[in-house]
Amino acid sequence: MKSTVYVGMSADLVHPGHLNILKHARELGEVVVGLLTDEAIASYKRLPFMTFDQRREVVENIKGVSRVVPQATLDYVPNLEALKPDYVVHGDDWKEGVQQKTRQLVIDALARWGGKLIEVPYTKGISSTQLNKAMKEVGTTPEIRLKTLKRLLSAKPIVRLLDIHNGLSGLIVENLSLNTPYGRREFDGMWASSLTDSTAKGKPDIEAVDVTSRIKTLNEVLEVTTKPIVYDGDTGGRPEHFVFTVKTLERLGISAVIIEDKVGLKKNSLLGTDVAQSQDTIEDFSSKIQIGKQSQVTYDFMIIARIESLILNKGMDDAIARANAYLEAGADGIMIHSRAKTPAEVFEFCQRYNLLENRKPLVAVPSSYNTVTEEELAGHGVNIVIYANQLLRSAYPAMVNTAKSILQNQRSSEADNQMIPIKDILNLIPGTK
Repeated sequence: MKSTVYVGMSADLVHPGHLNILKHARELGEVVVGLLTDEAIASYKRLPFMTFDQRREVVENIKGVSRVVPQATLDYVPNLEALKPDYVVHGDDWKEGVQQKTRQLVIDALARWGGKLIEVPYTKGISSTQLNKAMKEVGTTPEIRLKTLKRLLSAKPIVRLLDIHNGLSGLIVENLSLNTPYGRREFDGMWASSLTDSTAKGKPDIEAVDVTSRIKTLNEVLEVTTKPIVYDGDTGGRPEHFVFTVKTLERLGISAVIIEDKVGLKKNSLLGTDVAQSQDTIEDFSSKIQIGKQSQVTYDFMIIARIESLILNKGMDDAIARANAYLEAGADGIMIHSRAKTPAEVFEFCQRYNLLENRKPLVAVPSSYNTVTEEELAGHGVNIVIYANQLLRSAYPAMVNTAKSILQNQRSSEADNQMIPIKDILNLIPGTK
């Protein structure tokens, strides 16, 4: 009877290193590949380029692979205990870093039935990091980008978005990452904020910047990034106009639009009742959602309804009633907005929202209650967290301080330590060299 050999793989970018490992495994016996699910991969690094089904089709057709089974966690142990393989084959590059603990758990599990870990030397000249970089330089298509948000929602406990207002801010969201004991942490996508876009143009956040101008900003970002974008649609405008906004965004590959249930001249929600703001009727806003959904072409584009009841002191019952109605009208998710300094009322909304039969993804924007953590939000059922304006708000004081320094000193030397070197700017922008 042939030995059973287990190989855990992501198989998103299959390269000679993977084939070398499978070759060694094939020499030992019947190869079972534990293919990491999107959820397992996203728990410690970026969402894979290919879906699980696409990756499975690739691996099933590699010579010597007998069968493919899902591996739902980074931890191999559940699959190993079910299969009790004679061997586990893995590259020797997991002795350090985020997978070091996983490796030890594999060794401990195999010892329980006399299995053995075989570690194949790392294949020189192959770098997954460089391959990922090359993939980003190639770019993406509108269809792939559009679908990514729903994939992220299926794979991650909470999706993290950060505001953009030009191509440079998009590059920050695209490329910035942080290595932690739990794996790489990065932003999952971008929030195309009407506030930051209009402010960057020196105009008030009252829908003075029209959709055509905002699409120009979007195109600047789309040209240099690959991550999904959620568009701040303000009120959505007239229903007849919203139809064209949906069609335009969907054609560009934007993953979702969020529209708020207010009418009249747009005022920033964080001003609350300090300024005159009017909430739309449930019936009219539900009709706008229905019209928008009827106009989209793809299954993957999302229309998310933003509820302003807590902003306008209409109460929790009104917020929940609206959430239920908007979901019934076809909204693909709900954004609950609050200007409270603590997350208490948002958490109360979450608790009641989670009981709705037609519950869909929930979005929170912790601008005023900014001491809340992503873990706390996810624990209450929030699916998307949006950091809505932090990049622009941090850029402005930095520019003012530099300008003041030049005025005070009549030269720029004193501001050097506040600025990125010219060489780094040239390295930051792809294609400069």
